[in-house]
Order: sequence, then structure tokens, then C-alpha cells
Amino acid sequence: MGLRPGRSFRKIERPYTRISITMPKKSYVVGVPAIKLHQYEMGTKAGEFDSVIFAVADRPVQIRDNAIEAARIVVNKFLDTNLGVTNYFMKILKYPHQIVREKSIATGAGADRYSSGMAHAWGKPAFHAIQTKSGMKLVELRINKQHLETAKKALKKFGLKISTPITIAIGE
Repeated sequence: MGLRPGRSFRKIERPYTRISITMPKKSYVVGVPAIKLHQYEMGTKAGEFDSVIFAVADRPVQIRDNAIEAARIVVNKFLDTNLGVTNYFMKILKYPHQIVREKSIATGAGADRYSSGMAHAWGKPAFHAIQTKSGMKLVELRINKQHLETAKKALKKFGLKISTPITIAIGE
């Protein structure tokens, strides 16, 4: 089965979390897939940088881990080619804790009977996501003041890959 569009899972909803007192074994989410986001810190960690800029989410939304990984790869490649590895430090600030479930769509003969009347069809765990609030910082980028415009372009590229508009905030 292919990957559904990100707009299908953009809305923040409280997940189904079953807590059982009599059978605690049934309380856990079973079969969670691995997180696709593998690297959270890129560039030179010990470098001396005089500027910090942030990518800040404008809306409360749910962002999938594969979207953040795609955005991370684009920004890292852009900064590597334009500035070099030693001239920046980028950190993804949020960890995808949220486990999103997906109910498989029935196709073929008898699909209408299968799909109708299914109370509490929770689905299987499909992927991880980050639930953001408006004003939440997603990415921190440390650079020198001379590379500020390049860093802004990089964070703009980050914003194009995720499902919420972002604001670029300059820190101290």
C-alpha cells in the first residue's frame, strides 16, 4: 500500500490510548514502525557562531516524520554546498512521539459491506508524527552574521517541505 498524502493526517486529534487496569499487557500500542528521522544535529557542534535563527510553526498541525526527514535532507544539502560543513550548526528541536494509526481502505468486491458499520476501527500504527502548536520552534540554526541570508533561504526550503507555514525568527 502506498503512502497517503500528508493532508490526510494534518489535523491534530487525541489518539486512542487504551489503559487497562485488569490487563496491562493490552495497554500498549503494538507493532510501531521505526522512526524515519535519524539525525537531529548536523554541521559543526563545537563551532563559535554569533547568530541563531529558528523555524517557528505558525499553526497547530501534525507533521509526519518522513516530511521532517525530507526537509532536513534538503536543508543540510543546501547548507553543505553553500557554506561548508564547518560554517553552521543545525538542530531539529522536536522528536516525533505521536504514533498515528491508519485504517486500510478496502477495494474490490464487497468493499462497501466491509467499510460500513465498523465501530471503533482504530487501524494499525503507520508512522510517527510531531504535534505542533502555533509559535513552537522546530529547527535551530546557528551561523555567523555574514551567512544570515543563506540561512534564511535554507529555512525557507525547510518550510516548503512540511505541512504548516513557518516564520523565521532571529534569536540572540
